[in-house]
Amino acid sequence: MTKRRFMSWRVALLITVSVLMMLPLVLMLLASVKPAEQLTSDPYSLLPIRIQLSNYQESLETIPYVKYLANSIVICVGSVVGTVISCSLVAYGFARMQWRGRNLMFAVMIGTMLLPWHVTMIPRFVLFSELGLYNHLAAIVLPTFLGDAFYIFLLRQFFLSIPEEISEAARLDGLSEFGIYWRMILPLSKPALVTVAMFQLVVSWNDFSSPLLYLSDQNKFPLAYGLEQFVSSYADQTHLLMAASVLFTLPMVLLFFVAQKSFTSGITVTGSK
Repeated sequence: MTKRRFMSWRVALLITVSVLMMLPLVLMLLASVKPAEQLTSDPYSLLPIRIQLSNYQESLETIPYVKYLANSIVICVGSVVGTVISCSLVAYGFARMQWRGRNLMFAVMIGTMLLPWHVTMIPRFVLFSELGLYNHLAAIVLPTFLGDAFYIFLLRQFFLSIPEEISEAARLDGLSEFGIYWRMILPLSKPALVTVAMFQLVVSWNDFSSPLLYLSDQNKFPLAYGLEQFVSSYADQTHLLMAASVLFTLPMVLLFFVAQKSFTSGITVTGSK
């Protein structure tokens, strides 16, 4: 009886937290279909007096949504590819290969996680400006090909959980270290790779600081920065702002439901060792 009561309280707590987390999204969705006059006269009303789907069409006509979306897709795809390739390679070196100073270098890499992004912001800007990459999407994508300490740590922990006997058998069959990494380790690490890809995808999709720093051409703005420009120009058009925010959020929500099984599986097994 006590255990059942504990389970009931836990379920109730989870439902309460879930409702609180979903509440801002629900309010944003309801506001996106409200008429402009309702948001002005009665901004705290919950339900719309009438559903006005034309807000979405008007918001799409106000900002170049398709162009911003295309830029965001280019940034996200390039960043995910660069992160998965670079971080998995480095993680394999830390987890499956024996070399002098490995533990020390791993500790130094973990130490870089303590540095805030602002510390490297100016040197990175100067470097990309000297390379002629200012106002190019490549300035946002290329750093992901140099690895990320947090993702390297996650993948290393997962690679350590794979039995070493698999690598030994592959070496006896004549596979090189890269062959073991490519043909053996990566296929066994799909949940962890999907998790890293999803994390990086969300980071790239929501990234505002990098476009603000490296981009000045409006035709190259991603959705996150384009939405901020929309807020600056149409701050009084709340119904259009809410509609644009829903359109910005929708792709990530749909993607999560599509990749939910792999993502949750990767979260469960990554770093378990």
